[in-house]
Amino acid sequence: MAIRASIDLGTNTCLLLIVDIEQQNGELRVLDDISSVVRLGEGIDKSGKFSEKAIDRTLRCLKNYAAICLNHGIELNQVRSVATASARGVTNWQTFRNLVKKDFGFEFEVISGEEEARLSFIGGVLPGMNLDKTLVIDIGGGSTEYSFKDSSLSIDMGSVRFTERYLKSDPVNEADYLECISAVDGELAALAEIKEKIGDFPGGSVSATGEFELLGVAGTATTLAAWVLGLDEYDREKIDRSRLSVMQLGDCVRHLKSMTIEERSLQTGISEKRADVILAGAIILWRSVLKLGFSSVRVSSRGLRYALVSHSSA
Repeated sequence: MAIRASIDLGTNTCLLLIVDIEQQNGELRVLDDISSVVRLGEGIDKSGKFSEKAIDRTLRCLKNYAAICLNHGIELNQVRSVATASARGVTNWQTFRNLVKKDFGFEFEVISGEEEARLSFIGGVLPGMNLDKTLVIDIGGGSTEYSFKDSSLSIDMGSVRFTERYLKSDPVNEADYLECISAVDGELAALAEIKEKIGDFPGGSVSATGEFELLGVAGTATTLAAWVLGLDEYDREKIDRSRLSVMQLGDCVRHLKSMTIEERSLQTGISEKRADVILAGAIILWRSVLKLGFSSVRVSSRGLRYALVSHSSA
């Protein structure tokens, strides 16, 4: 058996995964799988740098993660630690990285959008799924990745970025709501490239009756699934068996749009710290499923962090 750990530091969340890996068959036994909303990328769309408050929130989270890793006997410089959209292009990334390494020993690397998409695909696909017939969508706080097989696409739109850019009123007014949908649809024009490539596979199709399956990973998809399922407590197994139809996603968007942030936070399955950005994420997921031509999206509780621990060469 081998214990491994990974940290996925995104625009909105910081995720820690610790697993025990069976050496003979590579089977994973999850020891800890923790998600913390740190909102590291808060305001970077305008400022181009991490704020002091965001850094402070993230450092407190990483201090806790360091203690958890040490309790499992894991050397902190051996934790595979990556940062994604929030760290790409900010002016104070290196200062932040050096501070984290000095205080806690985590050695972070910034990965590209394409690499993020590749790892989300590897880590997000559930047991029994056909890797050749699966398209993964990973909606983050700052970017959204689409990946399948050997191809990927990363778009600079995410739940935090588009909330700060378009959905500023509470509750959201009609003009801002329509502007956000228009902006998302504009960005999704880039999906034509993926649709063309999927169609080139023998028997491949992006239609509702085709052989391909769309899989949603990360917080937007799992939160919407938990809300639709009415889960009082997060249940990984139920999430991994869930599927959201285009109609359900449209209903989710319309209901979220009509609520205040406080009202969203009172919904079963929606955490208080995600309530302000869940509408933007839901719009991105809904419009993506529509533009790709699928009738539904399956949901996975897994993601990039699983690829980091299960593939030493990932």
